[in-house]
Amino acid sequence: MQSKTENKTLLQKADNFSEWYNEILKRAEVLDVRYPVKGVYTWYPYGYKLRNLTYSILKALMDREHEEVLFPLLIPKDELMKEKEHIKGFEDEVFWVTKGGSTDLDIPLALRPTSETAIYPVFKVWIRSHRDLPIRIYQVVNAFRYETKHTRPLIRLREITSFKEAHTAHASRADAEKQIKTAIATYQEFFDLLAVPYIITRRPNWDKFPGAEYSIAFDTLMPDGKTMQIATCHLLGESFARTFDIKYEDDDGALKFVNQTCYGISERCIAAVIALHGDDHGLVLPPEVAPIQVVIVPIVFSSKGKSEAVEKACSDVYEGLKEAGIRAFLDDSEERPGAKYYRWEMKGVPLRIEIGPRDVSSNSCVFVRRADFQRMQVPQSEVVPEVNRAIKEIQELIHKHAKETFFANIHISKAVVDDKEGMEELRKTAEHNIVSLFLCEDERCGADLEQRIGVTVLGVAINENEEAGKCIICSRKARRVYVARAY
Repeated sequence: MQSKTENKTLLQKADNFSEWYNEILKRAEVLDVRYPVKGVYTWYPYGYKLRNLTYSILKALMDREHEEVLFPLLIPKDELMKEKEHIKGFEDEVFWVTKGGSTDLDIPLALRPTSETAIYPVFKVWIRSHRDLPIRIYQVVNAFRYETKHTRPLIRLREITSFKEAHTAHASRADAEKQIKTAIATYQEFFDLLAVPYIITRRPNWDKFPGAEYSIAFDTLMPDGKTMQIATCHLLGESFARTFDIKYEDDDGALKFVNQTCYGISERCIAAVIALHGDDHGLVLPPEVAPIQVVIVPIVFSSKGKSEAVEKACSDVYEGLKEAGIRAFLDDSEERPGAKYYRWEMKGVPLRIEIGPRDVSSNSCVFVRRADFQRMQVPQSEVVPEVNRAIKEIQELIHKHAKETFFANIHISKAVVDDKEGMEELRKTAEHNIVSLFLCEDERCGADLEQRIGVTVLGVAINENEEAGKCIICSRKARRVYVARAY
């Protein structure tokens, strides 16, 4: 059942996702794209509340074993250039500060593209003994990358406004690898709370984080059929420790290099929530992160102004919800009820409560769920427990729908070497889906496949039974990998 929208033009998500996405950001007041620098955007108050609620969940998960820090934005060029493999992956994306006022700087300063080279010189100072380990820190900061591809709000930016990066140091490789597993589990918990489905893969060697021994990534599937990387975890081993001379003294007095990890999430997590759950009426926000979980709408006015009975009933419900810790809003503006419905549906408020004269007479109210527009009558005396129950149901409903859509779009390819029909079918399938196929670890085969069918090799799925087969390109021994078009 759909509510009336006061003759407003509905958006068509399926017809043009890109246009729908940009329009949603504006109409729902999430992000203003009119800032006069390409790839740089402004958060509206409502969007920033969504951002803060999302990151408060992430920070609470991180705070269980990490400590929050804040490192400088500016990185001296000589520090940034120390790790050659690392900087090679970022050198074309770095913004440089070369002047202070009208004076040339002795050493150019980079605006942080990522913080390894800002943090690890300090790790060298902080770490002296095995008693200083492990170190587990994180920060939520701005990062800057000179993105030359087509920029897209929250997805591909020149200023990443909400980059959560964690950095850890350990006495052994085994401890570092254990930390990677913990990070993966933490991110799984985070995305489950956002109702965002994902696959987790070990990236191919040619696509790992610069300077890492290996990289693990989370990917989700956007409505236009492209995957979006939403989180990464990297085992750095001793590579950065050797570059920055980060050593500790063990029990026997010997100096050893630390083993390190890093892992991060950006505001792409917000983009995923918007893109995956939204519909033609606007946002559909999981209650966990909705700035307003419940909106109360008085639906009838008397000829002399607002009905006092309706007004009091709405106020009582609002105060009860607020006292129960539920994020509620009473819309007692002069707008018509239909205009209010449109506004709050566009903003993705999970639950609407309608109260009119008949509801007052029967001591009841009407619940309308944003996710499916289901309506139900609820006694006013039971509003708080029924709202809590509805919020839980809505969270589960949104997650269930997202997972069903996601996994319905993962396909297993049976194409083999020199199978022209199979490869053409694979190309068509991969235009809008994630595809599982056999591919060897040779970068040339990966590049060949990517060129033939226009996909990105995401990597081998972790936590799945490994299946052996023949490479779709060269017929050598191979493992199953996921491929898809990607942002």
